Amino acid sequence: MTDKATLTIGDKSYDLPILKGSTGPDVLDIRKVYAESDHFTFDPGFTSTASCESKITYIDGDAGVLLHRGYPIDQLAEKSSFLEVCYLLLNGELPKADEFAKFEHNITYHTMLHAQFDRFFEGFRRDAHPMAVMTGAVGALSAFYSDSINVDDPREREISAHRLIAKMPTIAARAYKYTVGQPFVSPRNDLSYSENFLRMCFAVPAEDWKPNPVLTRAMDRIFILHADHEQNASTSTVRLAGSSGAHPFACIAAGIACLWGPSHGGANQEALEMLETIGSVDNIKDYVQGVKDRKYKLMGFGHRVYKNFDPRAKVMQKTAHEVLGQLGHNNDPLLNVAQELEKVALNDPYFVDRKLYPNIDFYSGITLRAMGFPTNMFTVLFALARTVGWISQWKEMFEDPTRKIGRPRQLYTGATHRDYVPVESR
Repeated sequence: MTDKATLTIGDKSYDLPILKGSTGPDVLDIRKVYAESDHFTFDPGFTSTASCESKITYIDGDAGVLLHRGYPIDQLAEKSSFLEVCYLLLNGELPKADEFAKFEHNITYHTMLHAQFDRFFEGFRRDAHPMAVMTGAVGALSAFYSDSINVDDPREREISAHRLIAKMPTIAARAYKYTVGQPFVSPRNDLSYSENFLRMCFAVPAEDWKPNPVLTRAMDRIFILHADHEQNASTSTVRLAGSSGAHPFACIAAGIACLWGPSHGGANQEALEMLETIGSVDNIKDYVQGVKDRKYKLMGFGHRVYKNFDPRAKVMQKTAHEVLGQLGHNNDPLLNVAQELEKVALNDPYFVDRKLYPNIDFYSGITLRAMGFPTNMFTVLFALARTVGWISQWKEMFEDPTRKIGRPRQLYTGATHRDYVPVESR
């Protein structure tokens, strides 16, 4: 017998089935509430609404838990690789050796872009924000790869997924190179996914590029930690766009546009800008007091979902310290400010009592800066990593037989019926 709750409105009662997932809170099934009672539910931001059923990612914000297909994020970040996590998110299981070899080969040999696609970048101003370039470029992929946009064909859905994962680093690196006025660097098939991306970003014709294992591993971890995060704003945007039957290139472009918002993907950039505002270790005490007095915001601390330490931040903290130790940071006052501010936040009762721990945006921001990325590239790297989460969620949605086109309702508070009055009589 299915558990149920009873909703009473006036003198009528309605049964609401209670759905149980494999873990997490139970869910009230309100799909028939409007049809039976002529009432909508009201939930701005959908913070109490399960918009779909999913088997991909689970978050317990109170306990600080993040699982991908059941695997804890810290284990994946420590023991796995980004491409293996991509396979896991897409297919539900970790690959066997032969499965992974085939998948890795498939992604590696599709990293090239159509030669004519490079001319597309020339349509942008050189000072265009890289996220503006990304939004346009990813949306344009469908004009070059129209042979895989039939969303009703499982094989074409798979091809599009692989193409997006493979080509996103190339597009992101080109967006960076274009804005700094350097020539594009083509991918190489003998390099790993993250190594290839770093080379495409930082290699120049004037000298040989040498990989740094510490930076390559850091880049791979950053990609893993940002790969998916349940039904956040950009993922929900991808699903909502896809619910209309839109092809994946359009849906991922929509996700990138949503991610660009400062409350979402731009948070690590805001954390760095806060450090720039502080400017010097000598100013930290005054700034922290300003935060306590509510004159300033503390960016990169706390999280809307995690009410404990962000599990991704623990891994990112270790990675940040590895990178800073490898590269040294004595000549960068902002990185000195970041490390000192971290000590204050982890020890000051004001922050500890409010659980305002440094989050992943704080640590990823200082790590990416140390690696040589400008702040306007931070969200681009987020988009690159999150592409696999978006496309996995999109793919899952199309495999769901209960899929419907998204159609949120509203609580209307505007004018009621009134008759038109000619302009001369108003």
